Amino acid sequence: MDINYELYKVFFYVATSLSFSEASKQLYISQSAVSQSIKTLEKKLEQPLFIRSTKKVQLTPAGKILLKHIEPAMNLIRRGENQLLDSGSLGLGQLHIGASDTICRYFLVPYLKQFHKKFPNVPIKVTNATSLSCVDLLEQGKVDLVVANFPNSNLNHSYIQKTVCSFTDVFIANPAYFNLKQQEIPLDELRQYPILMLDRKSTTSEFLHNLFLQHQLELIPQIELSSNDLLIDLARIGLGIAIVPDYCLSRESKELFIVRTKEKLPSRQIVAAINPTLPAAQSTEEFLKLLPTV
Repeated sequence: MDINYELYKVFFYVATSLSFSEASKQLYISQSAVSQSIKTLEKKLEQPLFIRSTKKVQLTPAGKILLKHIEPAMNLIRRGENQLLDSGSLGLGQLHIGASDTICRYFLVPYLKQFHKKFPNVPIKVTNATSLSCVDLLEQGKVDLVVANFPNSNLNHSYIQKTVCSFTDVFIANPAYFNLKQQEIPLDELRQYPILMLDRKSTTSEFLHNLFLQHQLELIPQIELSSNDLLIDLARIGLGIAIVPDYCLSRESKELFIVRTKEKLPSRQIVAAINPTLPAAQSTEEFLKLLPTV
C-alpha cells in the first residue's frame, strides 16, 4: 500500500498527544492540514483511526493497533537521525538508558562515570522508570538499553545481553521499635507487622507477592511507595519493616538491622537488555562492554 510517510507522521503526533491542535503546533502546520492528513490516511486504510468529539480525541481500536506499530518506527527513525547528526561524538551517537532510580543511584553511576571519561563527547540520556516500564520503553524504541531487575514479567529472555549483578531482598527495621534483632522469624509471623514495600507497578512487588503465595500466604503491605530510599527513611523512624535490595544498605546508618527470616529469600538479578529487533548503536555496545558479567 503506497501511503506517504508524512501521513503516518501526522497520525503519530495526533495519536500521542490526542489533540489535533497540539499536533499542529508540534509539526508547525495548520490544524486544518492535520485534519485533512488524518482524513486522507483513514480513507486509504478504509477505517476510522480516531473518535472525534468537541471535548477530546480518542483512538479507535484500529488506531491503537496502528500506533503500536508506528511508534517504534518513529523512534527508530529518530535514533538514526540523532546518530547521523551527532558529529561531535566520533560516530558513536547518543547513549540512551532506561533504568529505575534505585538501579541508577546504587549500581549505574560508576559505569556512567567510566563511559563519560572514555567518551566525553557522547551525550548520555537516562530515563527513569520502573523495571517493568523500562521494558515497554525498550520495545517502543524509546531507549537503546535498559538495566532492569529480573525476574521481570515484561522482559523477553532474548532481550537480555548479560547479567550484571546478583542481589537479595532484605527486611530491615529499627531495633528501637521492633525487638526482632536476635530472632529468626517465619514469613507468616513477619506479615503480622506493618510491612513497607514498593508499589504494585514494580518487579519487587511482583516478586514478593509471588514469593508469599508460594508459601500459601497473602502479603498485605501497610505502606506502598515508589522509592527504596524513602522506604529506608520510614523504617528508620519506626513506621514498619521495609523490604529493600541489600545493595541499598551500603551507605545507611547502623540504626537499622536486617530481620532474619526462617524462609530464605531467593536471589534476584540486575540485567542489561536491548531490543534485538532494532539495530544496536555503537555507544550501546561500548557501554555494555563496561558492565560486569555475573
